[in-house]
Amino acid sequence: MTDTSLYDAAAQDWSGFWAKQALALDWYREWDTIVDWELPFAKWFVGGSLNVSYNCLDRHVDAGRGEQVAFHWEGEPGDTRTITYAQLLADVSRFANALKGLGVRRGDRVAIYMPMIPELPVAMLACARIGAAHSVVFGGFSADALGGRINDAQAKVLITADGGWRRGAVVPLKANADAALEDTPSIEHVVVARRTSGAQGAPDVEMVEGRDRWWDELVAGAGTDCPPERMDSEDLLYLLYTSGTTAKPKGIMHTTGGYLTQVAFTHRYVFDLHPETDVYWCAADIGWVTGHSYIVYGPLANGATSVMYEGTPDHPGKDRWWSIVERYGVTILYTAPTAIRTFMKWGSTYPESKELSSLRLLGTVGEPINPEAWVWYWQHIGGGRCPVVDTWWQTETGAIMISPLPGATVLKPGSATFPLPGIGAEVVDDRGDGVKEGGGYLTLTRPWPAMLRGIYGDPERYRQTYWSRFPGRYFAGDGARVDEDGYFWLMGRVDDVMNIAGHRVSTTEVESALVDHPSVAEAAVVGAKDETTGQAIIAFVTLKAGQEADRAHGEALRAHVAAKIGPIARPKTVIFTDDLPKTRSGKIMRRLLRDVAEGRDLGDTTTLADAAVVDEIRRRAGASADEE
Repeated sequence: MTDTSLYDAAAQDWSGFWAKQALALDWYREWDTIVDWELPFAKWFVGGSLNVSYNCLDRHVDAGRGEQVAFHWEGEPGDTRTITYAQLLADVSRFANALKGLGVRRGDRVAIYMPMIPELPVAMLACARIGAAHSVVFGGFSADALGGRINDAQAKVLITADGGWRRGAVVPLKANADAALEDTPSIEHVVVARRTSGAQGAPDVEMVEGRDRWWDELVAGAGTDCPPERMDSEDLLYLLYTSGTTAKPKGIMHTTGGYLTQVAFTHRYVFDLHPETDVYWCAADIGWVTGHSYIVYGPLANGATSVMYEGTPDHPGKDRWWSIVERYGVTILYTAPTAIRTFMKWGSTYPESKELSSLRLLGTVGEPINPEAWVWYWQHIGGGRCPVVDTWWQTETGAIMISPLPGATVLKPGSATFPLPGIGAEVVDDRGDGVKEGGGYLTLTRPWPAMLRGIYGDPERYRQTYWSRFPGRYFAGDGARVDEDGYFWLMGRVDDVMNIAGHRVSTTEVESALVDHPSVAEAAVVGAKDETTGQAIIAFVTLKAGQEADRAHGEALRAHVAAKIGPIARPKTVIFTDDLPKTRSGKIMRRLLRDVAEGRDLGDTTTLADAAVVDEIRRRAGASADEE
C-alpha cells in the first residue's frame, strides 16, 4: 500500500518528482532538461533516449522473468492463449522485422484496425520497436471513419484481421477495411491476421494481389533478432483520434518518454500493483486510450500479468466476466461504470455462483460513477473489502490524473478524490477564478508528462481547443465540483450540464438520483429545448426485472428526483426503455438521446452496438408525448 510520502515529494518539487518516476524506466541516455514549457507546448525529458518496446519486453526477459505470463487471452468463442514475456518479445520482434520488410521505417505511420486479439498489442509494440507511430482505430468504427483517420495520418501500412467476434457474430473487418481503402492512396500494404476465416457465418475474404499479405505467412520467415531503435523522448509514439466539436476527429499526439513514465507510474501506484503476484484485468478495448495505457503500455512496462478478453460481458451468458475472474484468479479489475450499472439491473443477488475472493482492488474508468453504482460494485463484486479507485483522465491526458491512492486516500463513493502527486488541477468559475467549494470547470494548471503534444498537423486547433477558454490553463470540457473536504466530484461534460430556468443542473446528478431509486437499473438524462425554461430534463430509464413501466411509476421517479435534488431537477418526462443506446465499448450515446428528445434526425450511428434500440426509444418517446 502507498502512503502520503508521494504527495509530500511532489509538493516540494513537482518536476523533480516526475524525473524520479522516469528513472523507473531504462534509458539509453538520460535527459538534459526535465521539462521545457512554452505554453501551450511542452517537452519532457529533453535530450533523453529510450525505446518503449524494450521497456515493455526486453528488460523483463533480460532480468530473468521471461517465463512470467504477460497475457492470459480469452476469445469470445472460448479459445484461449497464454503468452509469456519471452514469447511476446519473440512475436513482436518477428513482426517488427516483417514490417521493415514491407518498407516501414522510423517516423512512418501505421494504421491498426483489429479485434481484441494478441496480434493487436504485438502490432503496437512492433511499431514502437522500429520507431513507427501507430494509429489504432477501434474495430467497431465504420469504413468511412477508418478511411478518414488513415488519410489524416497518411499511414503507409494497414494492419487488420479477417474479422472479429461480437456477441456470437462475425464483424467483417477486412471487408470494412477494403471499403475504406478505396480512397486512401497512402496505404502501400495491408497485413491481415486470421481470426474468423472458416467459421460459420464468416464472409469470404478478398486479398488484393501485391497489396495484401496474411500475417502468419508474412512472419513465417522473419527472425526474432530485431534491435530496438533508440528513440528521442519526444519522438511520436502514437496517434489516437478523438471526436471534437467539428466533423473532423482530432489526431491526438502522444510521445515516448513522458507518456511511458506517467502510465507506468499511475498503473503501479493507483492499482497498488505487485507484479509478482497480481493478475490484472482492464476490461476495456485497446481501440480507446484506456486500452493503450492500461492494457498495453502501463502493465507491460511494469512487468504485470494481465487478462485480455475479446468479447462482451454478457456473451454467451451473464456470468462470463466472473468466470474469467475465477479462472485466472484476477486480483485487480478496472472497468466502466456503464458495465457496473448493467450488472446492477440483473438483480440484487447477481453474481450468484462465481468465486470472486481473489479480487483485492476495483477500479472505474471512462465516465463519472454514481455513488449507488460505486457502492454496489464495492459490495457485490468486492465483497465490501476491496478499495474502489475511481479515476479521471482523457485521451488527451494520456494517463490517470485524478484518483485515490490505496492506503493514502480516504474514499467517498462516487468521488475521484484528489489530483495525483505531481498533477496540478483546479475547479474554476466562468471567469477562471478558483472555486474552493462548489461547481465549475475542471482545469489543469501545469504540464504533465503524458500530456498530448498537440493535434496532428494542426497546432492552432490544439491551442484553440484546449488552451483558449481559460488562458494559461488546460480545459477539455469537463465539469466538476469541490466539496467541503476538497474532494473532486466529476459532473461529466459541460455540455451535459443543463440550464433549467437559469439553474445549472448536472445530468450525472439527476442520473444518480434516478438510479438511487430501488426500481431503477440504469438511467440517462439529457436537456431538451423548452420554450418556458430554456431546457427541460428528459430522463430515459431502464427498470429492474419485474418492475412495471407505467405512468404512475414515472411520476414516482419524478418525485424521487425532486426529493433528492430539489424541484428544479424534476424531469419533465420519463421515458422507459429496455436498453439505452451505447457504443460497442459500452458508453451511452447521449447525443442520440438529445436528438430523440428534440425530434431531430439522427446523426452518425455507426458506433452503436444495437441500432434497433434507438428506434424503440423513439417509438416510446412519441407515445409519451401523445400522453402529455
